[in-house]
Amino acid sequence: MSDETENQQENAAPDEPAGPVGGERLAEARRELQISVLEIAKELHLDEPKVRALERNEFDVLGAPVFAKGHLKAYAQLVNVDAADVLADYYHLNRADRAPPVITARRKPRRELSPGPWIAAIVVIIVVVSAYWWFSRPPQAVPDVPRPQETGDIEVIPPADTDAGVENALPETQGELIDEPPVAEPAVEKDAELAPVPAVEEGQLRLLVTYTGDCWTEITDASGRRLLFDLGKDGRTVELSGAEPFNVLFGNPGNVSLRVNGEDYALPPTNRPDRPMRLTISGS
Repeated sequence: MSDETENQQENAAPDEPAGPVGGERLAEARRELQISVLEIAKELHLDEPKVRALERNEFDVLGAPVFAKGHLKAYAQLVNVDAADVLADYYHLNRADRAPPVITARRKPRRELSPGPWIAAIVVIIVVVSAYWWFSRPPQAVPDVPRPQETGDIEVIPPADTDAGVENALPETQGELIDEPPVAEPAVEKDAELAPVPAVEEGQLRLLVTYTGDCWTEITDASGRRLLFDLGKDGRTVELSGAEPFNVLFGNPGNVSLRVNGEDYALPPTNRPDRPMRLTISGS
Protein backbone atom coordinates (compact mmCIF):
# COMPACT_ATOMS: atom_id res chain seq x y z
CA MET A 1 0.00 0.00 0.00
CA SER A 2 2.83 2.42 0.86
CA ASP A 3 4.52 1.70 -2.51
CA GLU A 4 1.36 2.68 -4.40
CA THR A 5 1.10 5.95 -2.44
CA GLU A 6 4.73 6.85 -3.22
CA ASN A 7 4.19 6.15 -6.93
CA GLN A 8 1.12 8.38 -6.99
CA GLN A 9 3.04 11.21 -5.32
CA GLU A 10 5.90 10.88 -7.79
CA ASN A 11 3.48 10.98 -10.75
CA ALA A 12 1.65 14.05 -9.40
CA ALA A 13 4.80 15.97 -8.50
CA PRO A 14 5.64 17.34 -12.00
CA ASP A 15 2.12 18.87 -12.36
CA GLU A 16 2.35 20.84 -9.10
CA PRO A 17 4.51 24.00 -9.41
CA ALA A 18 7.05 24.62 -6.69
CA GLY A 19 6.89 28.12 -5.15
CA PRO A 20 5.22 31.22 -6.65
CA VAL A 21 4.19 31.11 -10.31
CA GLY A 22 3.08 33.67 -12.87
CA GLY A 23 2.00 36.92 -11.25
CA GLU A 24 2.99 35.64 -7.79
CA ARG A 25 6.59 35.31 -9.03
CA LEU A 26 6.45 38.95 -10.21
CA ALA A 27 4.95 40.20 -6.93
CA GLU A 28 7.72 38.50 -4.93
CA ALA A 29 10.41 40.10 -7.14
CA ARG A 30 8.70 43.51 -6.80
CA ARG A 31 8.75 43.29 -3.01
CA GLU A 32 12.42 42.27 -3.01
CA LEU A 33 13.24 45.37 -5.11
CA GLN A 34 11.04 47.52 -2.81
CA ILE A 35 8.90 48.79 -5.70
CA SER A 36 5.32 49.86 -4.95
CA VAL A 37 2.27 48.66 -6.83
CA LEU A 38 1.54 52.27 -7.84
CA GLU A 39 4.90 52.56 -9.62
CA ILE A 40 4.27 49.32 -11.51
CA ALA A 41 0.78 50.53 -12.46
CA LYS A 42 2.20 53.76 -13.91
CA GLU A 43 4.77 51.88 -15.99
CA LEU A 44 2.15 49.42 -17.34
CA HIS A 45 -0.51 52.14 -17.86
CA LEU A 46 -2.90 50.21 -15.60
CA ASP A 47 -4.75 50.95 -12.39
CA GLU A 48 -3.69 49.37 -9.10
CA PRO A 49 -6.58 46.83 -8.85
CA LYS A 50 -5.62 45.34 -12.23
CA VAL A 51 -1.95 45.10 -11.20
CA ARG A 52 -2.95 43.27 -8.02
CA ALA A 53 -5.23 40.98 -10.07
CA LEU A 54 -2.25 40.25 -12.32
CA GLU A 55 -0.16 39.32 -9.28
CA ARG A 56 -2.96 36.96 -8.11
CA ASN A 57 -3.04 35.28 -11.57
CA GLU A 58 -6.57 36.60 -12.21
CA PHE A 59 -5.91 37.18 -15.90
CA ASP A 60 -9.58 37.48 -16.95
CA VAL A 61 -9.71 40.96 -15.37
CA LEU A 62 -7.29 42.25 -18.03
CA GLY A 63 -9.53 41.36 -20.98
CA ALA A 64 -8.18 39.45 -23.96
CA PRO A 65 -5.37 36.88 -23.43
CA VAL A 66 -3.03 38.93 -25.63
CA PHE A 67 -3.14 41.75 -23.06
CA ALA A 68 -2.52 39.42 -20.13
CA LYS A 69 0.59 37.97 -21.79
CA GLY A 70 1.81 41.44 -22.81
CA HIS A 71 1.47 42.83 -19.28
CA LEU A 72 3.20 39.79 -17.80
CA LYS A 73 6.15 40.23 -20.17
CA ALA A 74 6.42 43.97 -19.47
CA TYR A 75 6.11 43.41 -15.71
CA ALA A 76 8.87 40.78 -15.84
CA GLN A 77 11.24 43.25 -17.53
CA LEU A 78 10.58 45.87 -14.81
CA VAL A 79 11.51 43.49 -11.94
CA ASN A 80 14.34 41.65 -13.75
CA VAL A 81 12.55 38.29 -14.03
CA ASP A 82 12.94 36.01 -17.03
CA ALA A 83 9.83 36.65 -19.17
CA ALA A 84 10.02 33.14 -20.65
CA ASP A 85 9.57 31.57 -17.20
CA VAL A 86 6.58 33.83 -16.45
CA LEU A 87 4.90 33.01 -19.76
CA ALA A 88 5.53 29.31 -19.15
CA ASP A 89 3.71 29.69 -15.82
CA TYR A 90 0.85 31.44 -17.64
CA TYR A 91 0.44 28.60 -20.13
CA HIS A 92 0.66 26.07 -17.30
CA LEU A 93 -2.12 27.85 -15.37
CA ASN A 94 -4.37 28.16 -18.40
CA ARG A 95 -3.90 24.71 -19.93
CA ALA A 96 -6.90 22.44 -20.63
CA ASP A 97 -8.15 20.24 -17.78
CA ARG A 98 -7.91 17.12 -19.85
CA ALA A 99 -6.57 16.03 -23.23
CA PRO A 100 -9.04 15.79 -26.11
CA PRO A 101 -10.38 12.31 -26.76
CA VAL A 102 -8.74 10.26 -29.46
CA ILE A 103 -11.17 9.60 -32.29
CA THR A 104 -10.49 6.64 -34.51
CA ALA A 105 -11.91 6.77 -37.99
CA ARG A 106 -13.97 3.80 -39.07
CA ARG A 107 -13.55 2.74 -42.64
CA LYS A 108 -16.80 2.55 -44.49
CA PRO A 109 -17.42 -0.38 -46.79
CA ARG A 110 -16.79 0.49 -50.41
CA ARG A 111 -19.92 0.58 -52.51
CA GLU A 112 -19.97 -0.32 -56.14
CA LEU A 113 -21.27 2.42 -58.40
CA SER A 114 -24.00 1.44 -60.83
CA PRO A 115 -23.88 2.91 -64.36
CA GLY A 116 -27.51 4.07 -64.14
CA PRO A 117 -26.91 7.57 -62.70
CA TRP A 118 -24.03 8.21 -65.11
CA ILE A 119 -26.19 7.37 -68.12
CA ALA A 120 -28.97 9.67 -66.87
CA ALA A 121 -26.47 12.51 -66.33
CA ILE A 122 -25.05 12.11 -69.86
CA VAL A 123 -28.57 12.21 -71.34
CA VAL A 124 -29.38 15.42 -69.42
CA ILE A 125 -26.16 17.05 -70.64
CA ILE A 126 -26.95 16.14 -74.26
CA VAL A 127 -30.45 17.64 -73.95
CA VAL A 128 -29.16 20.86 -72.42
CA VAL A 129 -26.45 21.30 -75.07
CA SER A 130 -28.95 20.64 -77.89
CA ALA A 131 -31.41 23.19 -76.48
CA TYR A 132 -28.67 25.79 -76.10
CA TRP A 133 -27.50 25.25 -79.68
CA TRP A 134 -31.07 25.50 -81.01
CA PHE A 135 -31.92 28.78 -79.26
CA SER A 136 -28.51 30.36 -79.89
CA ARG A 137 -28.68 30.02 -83.70
CA PRO A 138 -28.68 33.38 -85.50
CA PRO A 139 -32.05 34.21 -87.17
CA GLN A 140 -32.27 33.81 -90.92
CA ALA A 141 -31.88 37.05 -92.81
CA VAL A 142 -35.06 38.32 -94.48
CA PRO A 143 -34.42 39.32 -98.12
CA ASP A 144 -34.83 43.02 -98.80
CA VAL A 145 -37.88 43.76 -100.97
CA PRO A 146 -37.27 46.65 -103.38
CA ARG A 147 -39.55 49.56 -102.64
CA PRO A 148 -41.25 51.46 -105.48
CA GLN A 149 -39.74 54.86 -106.10
CA GLU A 150 -42.05 57.78 -105.37
CA THR A 151 -42.46 60.28 -108.17
CA GLY A 152 -42.95 63.97 -107.62
CA ASP A 153 -41.29 67.34 -107.75
CA ILE A 154 -38.11 67.33 -105.68
CA GLU A 155 -36.19 70.58 -105.15
CA VAL A 156 -32.47 70.02 -105.51
CA ILE A 157 -30.18 72.63 -103.96
CA PRO A 158 -26.77 72.86 -105.63
CA PRO A 159 -23.81 72.36 -103.26
CA ALA A 160 -22.14 75.59 -104.41
CA ASP A 161 -25.14 77.70 -103.42
CA THR A 162 -25.24 76.02 -99.98
CA ASP A 163 -21.59 76.76 -99.27
CA ALA A 164 -21.99 80.32 -100.42
CA GLY A 165 -25.01 80.84 -98.17
CA VAL A 166 -23.11 79.52 -95.17
CA GLU A 167 -20.12 81.71 -95.89
CA ASN A 168 -22.34 84.79 -96.24
CA ALA A 169 -24.24 84.06 -93.05
CA LEU A 170 -21.18 83.33 -90.93
CA PRO A 171 -19.87 86.91 -90.46
CA GLU A 172 -23.30 88.15 -89.37
CA THR A 173 -23.57 85.38 -86.79
CA GLN A 174 -20.10 86.16 -85.46
CA GLY A 175 -20.95 89.83 -85.12
CA GLU A 176 -24.03 89.06 -83.09
CA LEU A 177 -22.05 86.84 -80.75
CA ILE A 178 -19.41 89.54 -80.14
CA ASP A 179 -22.05 92.14 -79.18
CA GLU A 180 -23.70 89.90 -76.56
CA PRO A 181 -22.39 90.33 -72.97
CA PRO A 182 -20.94 87.28 -71.21
CA VAL A 183 -23.40 85.29 -69.14
CA ALA A 184 -22.52 84.96 -65.45
CA GLU A 185 -22.19 81.45 -64.16
CA PRO A 186 -24.76 80.43 -61.52
CA ALA A 187 -23.46 80.34 -57.97
CA VAL A 188 -25.64 77.44 -56.88
CA GLU A 189 -22.89 74.84 -57.32
CA LYS A 190 -20.40 76.88 -55.27
CA ASP A 191 -22.90 77.25 -52.45
CA ALA A 192 -23.52 73.51 -52.53
CA GLU A 193 -19.80 72.77 -52.33
CA LEU A 194 -19.39 75.09 -49.30
CA ALA A 195 -22.32 73.56 -47.38
CA PRO A 196 -21.30 73.06 -43.71
CA VAL A 197 -20.91 69.60 -42.20
CA PRO A 198 -23.90 68.78 -39.93
CA ALA A 199 -23.04 69.45 -36.29
CA VAL A 200 -22.86 66.67 -33.70
CA GLU A 201 -25.67 66.57 -31.16
CA GLU A 202 -24.89 67.89 -27.70
CA GLY A 203 -23.52 65.19 -25.43
CA GLN A 204 -22.64 62.96 -28.41
CA LEU A 205 -19.19 62.21 -29.87
CA ARG A 206 -18.20 61.00 -33.34
CA LEU A 207 -14.83 59.20 -33.55
CA LEU A 208 -13.03 58.08 -36.72
CA VAL A 209 -10.21 55.52 -36.20
CA THR A 210 -7.75 54.77 -39.02
CA TYR A 211 -5.24 51.89 -38.66
CA THR A 212 -1.78 51.81 -40.21
CA GLY A 213 -0.93 48.47 -38.61
CA ASP A 214 -2.25 45.84 -36.20
CA CYS A 215 -3.66 47.28 -32.95
CA TRP A 216 -6.03 45.72 -30.40
CA THR A 217 -8.78 48.26 -29.57
CA GLU A 218 -11.38 48.55 -26.79
CA ILE A 219 -13.79 51.55 -26.84
CA THR A 220 -16.81 52.21 -24.59
CA ASP A 221 -18.96 55.35 -24.31
CA ALA A 222 -20.10 57.21 -21.17
CA SER A 223 -23.09 54.89 -20.73
CA GLY A 224 -20.82 51.83 -20.58
CA ARG A 225 -21.93 50.58 -24.01
CA ARG A 226 -19.13 48.70 -25.80
CA LEU A 227 -18.60 50.29 -29.22
CA LEU A 228 -15.52 48.33 -30.36
CA PHE A 229 -13.68 45.26 -29.03
CA ASP A 230 -11.56 43.91 -31.87
CA LEU A 231 -8.12 43.75 -33.51
CA GLY A 232 -7.66 46.55 -36.07
CA LYS A 233 -5.79 45.70 -39.26
CA ASP A 234 -3.68 47.85 -41.58
CA GLY A 235 -5.87 49.96 -43.89
CA ARG A 236 -9.05 49.56 -41.82
CA THR A 237 -11.16 52.63 -40.91
CA VAL A 238 -13.90 52.55 -38.25
CA GLU A 239 -16.40 55.34 -37.45
CA LEU A 240 -18.12 55.28 -34.04
CA SER A 241 -20.64 57.52 -32.28
CA GLY A 242 -22.05 57.56 -28.76
CA ALA A 243 -22.33 59.46 -25.51
CA GLU A 244 -19.16 61.30 -24.55
CA PRO A 245 -16.61 60.84 -23.13
CA PHE A 246 -15.17 57.64 -24.66
CA ASN A 247 -12.95 55.28 -22.62
CA VAL A 248 -10.32 53.96 -25.07
CA LEU A 249 -7.59 51.31 -24.90
CA PHE A 250 -5.07 50.91 -27.74
CA GLY A 251 -2.69 47.97 -27.61
CA ASN A 252 -0.30 49.57 -30.16
CA PRO A 253 -1.11 53.32 -30.34
CA GLY A 254 1.66 53.96 -32.85
CA ASN A 255 -0.50 52.28 -35.55
CA VAL A 256 -3.57 54.52 -34.98
CA SER A 257 -4.69 58.00 -36.10
CA LEU A 258 -7.89 59.67 -34.83
CA ARG A 259 -10.44 62.29 -35.88
CA VAL A 260 -12.91 63.60 -33.29
CA ASN A 261 -16.05 65.34 -34.57
CA GLY A 262 -14.38 65.85 -37.95
CA GLU A 263 -11.10 67.26 -36.61
CA ASP A 264 -7.69 65.60 -36.17
CA TYR A 265 -6.97 64.37 -32.65
CA ALA A 266 -3.40 63.90 -31.44
CA LEU A 267 -2.63 61.08 -29.02
CA PRO A 268 -0.62 61.90 -25.87
CA PRO A 269 3.13 61.68 -26.50
CA THR A 270 4.87 58.52 -25.32
CA ASN A 271 8.38 57.08 -25.51
CA ARG A 272 7.01 53.59 -26.28
CA PRO A 273 4.31 53.80 -29.00
CA ASP A 274 4.19 49.99 -29.07
CA ARG A 275 3.04 49.77 -25.44
CA PRO A 276 -0.70 49.73 -24.47
CA MET A 277 -2.29 53.14 -23.84
CA ARG A 278 -5.51 54.05 -21.99
CA LEU A 279 -7.13 57.47 -22.45
CA THR A 280 -10.43 59.34 -22.26
CA ILE A 281 -11.65 61.24 -25.35
CA SER A 282 -14.28 63.99 -25.24
CA GLY A 283 -15.51 66.54 -27.76
CA SER A 284 -14.40 69.56 -25.76
